Order: sequence, then structure tokens, then C-alpha cells
Amino acid sequence: MTPDASTTSTEQGPAGPRTAARRPRPARAGGEGQWRVDGTTPLNHNEEFKAADGGLNVRERIEQVYAHGGFASIDPDDLNGRFRWWGLYTQRRPGIDGGRTAQLSAQELSDEFFMLRVRIDGGSLTTEQLRVVAGVSEEFARGSADITDRQNVQLHWVRVEDVPEIWRRLEAVGLQTTEACGDTPRVVLGSPVAGIARDEVIDPTPVVEEIVERFIGDPELANLPRKFKTAVTGHPSQDVVHEINDVSLVGVVHPELGPGYDVWVGGGLSTSAHLAQRLGAFATPADAAEVWLGVVSIFRDYGYRRLRNKARLKYLVADWGAERFREVLEREYLGRALPDGPPPPAPRGRGDHVGVHEQKDGRLYVGLSPTVGRVSGAVLRELADAVEAAGSRRVRLTPHQKVVVLDVDPARVDALVARAEELGLTATPSPFRRTTIACTGIEFCKLAIVETKATSARAIDELERRLAGVEIDTPITLHVNGCPNSCARIQTADIGLKGQLVQDEHGEQVPGFQVHLGGGLASADRAEPGLGRTVRGLKVTATGLADYVERVVRRYLDTREPRETFAAWAHRSDEEALR
Repeated sequence: MTPDASTTSTEQGPAGPRTAARRPRPARAGGEGQWRVDGTTPLNHNEEFKAADGGLNVRERIEQVYAHGGFASIDPDDLNGRFRWWGLYTQRRPGIDGGRTAQLSAQELSDEFFMLRVRIDGGSLTTEQLRVVAGVSEEFARGSADITDRQNVQLHWVRVEDVPEIWRRLEAVGLQTTEACGDTPRVVLGSPVAGIARDEVIDPTPVVEEIVERFIGDPELANLPRKFKTAVTGHPSQDVVHEINDVSLVGVVHPELGPGYDVWVGGGLSTSAHLAQRLGAFATPADAAEVWLGVVSIFRDYGYRRLRNKARLKYLVADWGAERFREVLEREYLGRALPDGPPPPAPRGRGDHVGVHEQKDGRLYVGLSPTVGRVSGAVLRELADAVEAAGSRRVRLTPHQKVVVLDVDPARVDALVARAEELGLTATPSPFRRTTIACTGIEFCKLAIVETKATSARAIDELERRLAGVEIDTPITLHVNGCPNSCARIQTADIGLKGQLVQDEHGEQVPGFQVHLGGGLASADRAEPGLGRTVRGLKVTATGLADYVERVVRRYLDTREPRETFAAWAHRSDEEALR
């Protein structure tokens, strides 16, 4: 529960947070709601309901009250707020078109069913866990299952009456939905090939596990200003989109201290994109979790709480700068200086891990591409069977909506690849089936304006047909989002599409997208991350999506310089070439 502003405050010592008595300090007029500066008096309704009762406490009411009383019995602050601390959002009521998204209240947009997000830290699943998720999907979620670009699985059509039994089944095999949503430390992204890749700098698994075991579900960290996103990798492809997380630990080798992590803070997209900043600090494997704790504690204590749209860590980092942030981290939260460290080298290889690759133990790992993350309970269950038939019991999900099967017997890899293909999971996808990701969209999301999953799938089918035989020798990423909030990372795609209503050739308002071009994160094809550009008036209808992508890709291939990437071409080309 949030400390009462009149009696307590959270202070920091070298060992971490502690609670100490203090005199009342009201919020300063015009302040940003920073607990350490302005006091803990709530400045908006979200802060009020969190102060009244912590989000983690709603679990008991779900189990003891709401599962018995049904949807109508749920308190509004629990329904629209605290349920998120346990991975639950109401989903969109069917039949409400995108033109009404901004006109209706959350209550009017909400159905009496829930999206349930299964938290899968590091994307790591056993086949036993995969079968349990599949069973929950088939029995309680109408067979739905989406792999997200946060390494989670999202289920839909969940009733509150079934949530306690779903939790029982998930937790029996070591899975959870704790803090999968809400103003909390969300799922920890981890390298999908942690511990098995031949060229790994460092295995991040112990750090991911320590963060989850020590801090997830801790009430001291369960009331943050907004969500807090973490990424940890030791792979040279830098496969966890570290530049757009609140805190990232990226594997490097220190010249004196050996393998460890370079620390990045303040990344995030949504409607105001910020790329993370390097602190220039090196965290040893033994120190990494404490450094993480220091960063999230700074966010809790100094993050802006007055306005929700300014409450992400990226705004504090932008105001403070990396130098001051590191100084506060070291002085107030760690009690010591961190060593300076080297930056990560340029990424090597492709971070989606699609295809067949050799592990360091001689076995194989196989990266499989579904279509924009959409699978089903039946597909997950049959995948578990195929994985075990290939001699494995381990699967990883990726931040690119992919599936990686670990520990495959080389003699059985062809059979696995063939069976996965039958399930719609391909190890040899076409260029756009491999590089396209899409958010949930209007099918289930209350914020969305347009449909995304089916629109993207149709466009991929069309592009495969139209561009068959055309060599696309550098990846061109296509990210499709149903609203401006960028769950599908539109600003960091070669072609990013932001859902909105647009005018068609007849002047009618129809579902469509604003186009962003030339964005990307650091990769083997791109030295530095950068955001896409927008061209005034460049919008496409949903039905014209494949037409546009085909046209701009062919123009790029016809007019590029030797070895020029799509992003470089898009940034140097005149606007007419991009239409």
C-alpha cells in the first residue's frame, strides 16, 4: 500500500529502500507529484485509488468476491485500475467502430470479458507450461492466444468467474500474471537464446531470475508513476530492443572486470518517442539486480505523478540528463560509484533468431515465425507435442512475436520444421512474414481505432504474391499499430503505420494509417537507432496497405545506392518518392 503522506516516507540507504517517520509535507503548488520533492499527496484519481489500496491487494477480492458475484459486482476502481496489477484489462465491446473510440467512456467501450496477460519473463517456457497455457486458452479463452512483442501471451474472452482457476493452473507450473500490467515493473525482456548461443557475451538468465524472484510482487515497488519496462541481454545481436525500455542491461566485456552489463535508461515510445540514454556505467553480474533496483526506485521516488501522460521515466531522464541520473543513482540509491564501462559493439546478426542455428553444445535452436504473433490454444498444444518429438522441452518467445525452440536433436530438426509449418509457424518465412509485427488492434483493444492483425495478415499474403521472386536483400520491417500509442513500435520500423481514420478516394472516412518511414534500432544493418520520419499528408487506407508497401519497396529497390538500407533511402529521398 502507498505510504500515508502524513506519517511515513521512503528513504534510501546503500542497502536499498527503507521506511522512516517524518512530518507531513503537502504537495507543492505546481509540482510534478514527485514523492521525494512534493510529498505523497495524490494529485489525480489514479494516484488516489493507489493510495487508498494497493493494486496487489485486489487479488483477494477477485478470489473471494468478484469470482462469485460476477462482473456486475466489481468496484469501478478495481475494474478500471487495480485489476491491471494482476494482468487483467477489460476488452473492447464488439461492434464499436474506431470513430467512436475517443467519444465513449471506458465503461461504454468495455465488454464484460477480460484480456489476461500471462507474464513470461525472458520469454522462457517449458513444454509443460506451454500445454497449461494452451489448456487455459481452449477452456477459458475461446481458443485465443497472441504472442506479444513483450514476450508475453495474451488471452481473450476471459470471465472473472474463471480467473481463480486460471491462476491456480498457471501458478502450479511456475507461471504468473503478477504485475503483467499496471503501474508496476512489467515483464523482464530477456535474450531468447540466453545460455545456449555460441556467440553469447554473457548469459543474462541469473539476472532476470533474480529481479523476478526478489522484486516482482513486492509492495514497495508496486506503486510506480506508470509502467516500467526492463530488458536484459547478453547476445551480440542485442535482441531485446534495449533502446526503448525504461532500463536495459546490455552485455559487454569490461577490459578489467570481464563480462557484465552496460546500463541504459529512459527509453519509451507511445505518442512521444524517446530513445534510451547510456549512463556510461558498468554493472557486474553480481551488481546488476541492485542497479536495476536503484533505477526503479528513482522512478518511484522522483517520477512525475501529476499528469499521466508525463509519468514515464523517459520524461525524468530527458529533464535530468544521463549524468545527473547516474549521480543520483550512485549517491542516493547505491551508496557507491559504479565503474565506467565500454559501450556495446555494433550488433551482429539478426535478433529475431528465425531459422535453424547451432547451439554451443552442438544441438540446434529453431526460430519460428507465426503471422504477427497470432496463434491459438490448439497451435500451442500441438507445438508442445512437436517440440518434445524433436527431443526438447524448452521454448522461448521473442520481442519480435516469434517462437524459438531450444535443444533440438539435429536428426529431428527437419521433422520439427515440417510439423511447425503445418501449424503456421515457419522457419523460412518470406521477408514480410518475418519482419511484420502488429498490436492487438480494434478487435479487443479499447484504445484502438483500426483493425491490425487480420489487416496485416492479408497484406503479407498479398506482398508474398506480388513480390514473389523479387530479391529483398536487407530486412524491411513493417509495424502496424491500431492507435497512436505504439505498442507495435511504429517509430522504430522501416515502415511504421499508426492507425487512424483517413479519407479514401471518395472522401469517405475509412480505417487507415499515418505512415512513418525509416525508423529502426541498432542492428547489423544500422549503426545507430533512429526514429522514422513522417511525410505531410502521407496516409494509406487499410485496404490499400499492400498497394502502398509494394509501391514504396519497388521504388526503393529501383533507386537506392549500392548497399543502401531502406531507412537511409527513406531519410534522404524527397517526399514524392515516398508516396
